[in-house]
Amino acid sequence: MTYVLHCAPDNASLIVRLALDLVDQPFDTRLVDRSQQGQHAPAYLALNPNGLIPTLETPDGVMFETTAILLYLSERHPRLMPTDGRARAAALKWLVWLGNSLHPSQRMLFYPHLYTDGDPEMLRAPTRDRVTRLLTLLGAAKDANWLEERPSAMSCYLGPLLRWCAIYGGPRWFDLADHPRLMDFAAALQDTEFVERAILAEGLGAQPFTNPQRPTPPEGSAV
Repeated sequence: MTYVLHCAPDNASLIVRLALDLVDQPFDTRLVDRSQQGQHAPAYLALNPNGLIPTLETPDGVMFETTAILLYLSERHPRLMPTDGRARAAALKWLVWLGNSLHPSQRMLFYPHLYTDGDPEMLRAPTRDRVTRLLTLLGAAKDANWLEERPSAMSCYLGPLLRWCAIYGGPRWFDLADHPRLMDFAAALQDTEFVERAILAEGLGAQPFTNPQRPTPPEGSAV
């Protein structure tokens, strides 16, 4: 069975697309049209009752939750993560950190109306500070060697998160140049063949991680 990725351009499904392309794994796509609230359509909710993107159909059943999908894929495609020892332990830690700490903080920043009935900026302001602290922590981490090594599941997750910081969450609040190690990571990541495929598929622009622009996808809507 070929994987089937239910996706929307420049959504969290981009993370899974990158992982599949990284290991040269063929997959089919099913567009979730966000402009028509496709993520809440009954047929989609039957696959993913959370109404969130992505969803991945696999030989072992339907998967949702980005971190769970990446862990599942890494078991079937060991190229995505170290398989043993200290490197494996560090990889697991940082992968879950991306999914449990950085990504949820960004979601609060980008969709404050889902978390407060009050002034969205009252939530955005401290959340910007939190995201900045998290990125500073990652940039200084001695055991985040994957930032300098060949692309991995963690790379596929972090690249889009850095991209979205620059595009969403309010004007002029984020500059990747303030995080030199992460800037070097982003520059190396976007200069790879598998990222080029995602750029074309989702209209991400020539420098999707170091100088991101809002997408111009060939189909579907990012929001």
